[in-house]
Amino acid sequence: MAFNSLCYEGAQGQVDWRGLQPEADDAFDAFLCSEVEARLHDSEGADDFEAHLRGLANTGFARDSLGAILAAEVPEERDWAIGEAMAEAHLQQAHGVVWPWNMERDKRTPKASLPGADLVGFQVEGDVVRLALGEVKTSSDKKTPPNVMSGRGGMKHQLDELAHNLRLIGQLLKWLQPRCRGTEHEDSFDAAVGLFLESGNRAVALFGVLIRDIQPDELDLTARAKTLAGSLQNPTRCHLIALYLPCTVADLPTRMSGGKP
Repeated sequence: MAFNSLCYEGAQGQVDWRGLQPEADDAFDAFLCSEVEARLHDSEGADDFEAHLRGLANTGFARDSLGAILAAEVPEERDWAIGEAMAEAHLQQAHGVVWPWNMERDKRTPKASLPGADLVGFQVEGDVVRLALGEVKTSSDKKTPPNVMSGRGGMKHQLDELAHNLRLIGQLLKWLQPRCRGTEHEDSFDAAVGLFLESGNRAVALFGVLIRDIQPDELDLTARAKTLAGSLQNPTRCHLIALYLPCTVADLPTRMSGGKP
């Protein structure tokens, strides 16, 4: 794992928190240019899409037309989008979270956004599968904690909504179910939702991932974690994770392309 150096950690009630940073720049760069880049550009979905369309292009003219479409695509390289892909890759490695659908596939226009949650998947621990929901915040704010942690648009409020707003949870399940149906993830969906319902709508793993380009500071997470601990009940679990970068947030696109700022 790229973020394998523990800077701080704590726990209270149903909430735990930790700050992590890479031990070495080369491990971070390898992570960024492999797992993160693949998630950001949805390599699996893009390869399947291209292979299918190439099977439909039966003439030289059609192949040229397809080539023009593929060449016109502009890869997503905004720093916040890289932050979301980084959070997904880290949670997959460190917390056993499975992502049945890449959110990039739902961005039908360049300015489209998905309401509800940044992260939607399943946490697999042995035979137990839980619904995993979460938020990602990428910040260059020099304050501690950064502004993205507070207010109605902040991480604390959004995680609280994911824990208690049944209308929102219902929308997310309605979005997720057809994307799992008939796939290898259908059994995980059934198991996670069954567990969630049997628990009185509480068996969910919440993840809040903060990505920062400052020196690690426990104050980034502590206050919000303790506030959340006062509102969450067993078996809800909440994990707050701060990932501290070895470069600035603004340099992430260059770094991911293999360059050095």
